[in-house]
Amino acid sequence: MTSDEIIALADRYLCPTYARAPLALVRGAGTRVWDADGKAYLDFFSSTVVANLGHQHPAVVRAIEAQAHKILHVSNLHYCEPQAQLAEKLVQGSFADRVFLCNSGAEANEAAIKLARKYGHAQGDGRYEVITAFNSFHGRTLATIAATGQEKVRVGFEPVQQGFRYAAYDNVDAIEQAITARTIAVLVEPVQGEGGIVAPAPDYFRALRDLCDRHALLLMFDEIQTGMGRTGTLFAYEQLGVAPDVMTLAKGLGAGVPIGAMLAAESVANVLDKGSHGSTFGGNALTCAVGVAVMEVLENEGVLANCVAMGERLMAGLTALAGKHRMIKAVRGRGLLIGVELTQPGAPLVERCQAAGLIINCTANTVLRLTPPLTVSAAEVDEALAVLDKVLT
Repeated sequence: MTSDEIIALADRYLCPTYARAPLALVRGAGTRVWDADGKAYLDFFSSTVVANLGHQHPAVVRAIEAQAHKILHVSNLHYCEPQAQLAEKLVQGSFADRVFLCNSGAEANEAAIKLARKYGHAQGDGRYEVITAFNSFHGRTLATIAATGQEKVRVGFEPVQQGFRYAAYDNVDAIEQAITARTIAVLVEPVQGEGGIVAPAPDYFRALRDLCDRHALLLMFDEIQTGMGRTGTLFAYEQLGVAPDVMTLAKGLGAGVPIGAMLAAESVANVLDKGSHGSTFGGNALTCAVGVAVMEVLENEGVLANCVAMGERLMAGLTALAGKHRMIKAVRGRGLLIGVELTQPGAPLVERCQAAGLIINCTANTVLRLTPPLTVSAAEVDEALAVLDKVLT
């Protein structure tokens, strides 16, 4: 099929829930993707920050092929080898003692919210409220749009689920003022992705950890976008000097196959007893086999070091462009999660980059989001910078 044929078919039969670019991708390899008409693009969006290892990574392909020849799915009423192996790797690589596996980031955050409420009941005081940050994003389910600190995601879905309060990001005093007798947890992103690639001051999370300890609150990190090496360490919290009680993952964990995970310390996770939560496809054998492969590549193949080095190269190049183009207001980010804030809406620039063979994204209206695969090369970083320079000019 041609690109036009694919687009026409999709527009005819799919619910119009996405503002899609007129681009029908059919193949990918490394940092490149191709549309149905054969045109190649440099993917500096990683398919919504999912393809952390690029497209068609050999270890991911081998894991899919090998597991497909064994068994695709095992009921959660039985034991599953890849599921157990992935849980072990996630625990050994993090602060956590227990893992709940699901299918997406929204599901992972749903599990974290349920865990917080269950924990409140287990404490005997029935606390259930969760404080989140303005401009945060935590998912599209009814609970996670209520948790998201952006009013626009809730329009038309009222009444909104109760139990959430919002406070300014990077402001511990604002969090403390939002605490009530019903508060049980604080849920935050180490770097706000959809909110515009915003990272707090270095001491914010240490102060937030102290606040949660003083008020007996759970500290929960949404690392759906920042986790799996995106900021230069396996998890972003490793750079913050504190550990959360609960953490959620998705996106890069599956390298393109749908998976999510909620990780928690033993003292918190043990309130989820048998029958209290579940998922038919959560911990699917095929996706877990991929997750194991992803973890092994991140641990053993120098991907994190490359992320740091290429992140520094991309930041330096973008900073140089900022000195050349007045349209650039600020450049910020960590690792290969980088935002370029503009003085005007970014959507037209995204379109021009696509026409020039570079796929990027715009978030928060004026922030260009650059999130190439963590395996990106120096030559590809320079190529992307050249396209951006030309488009900005």
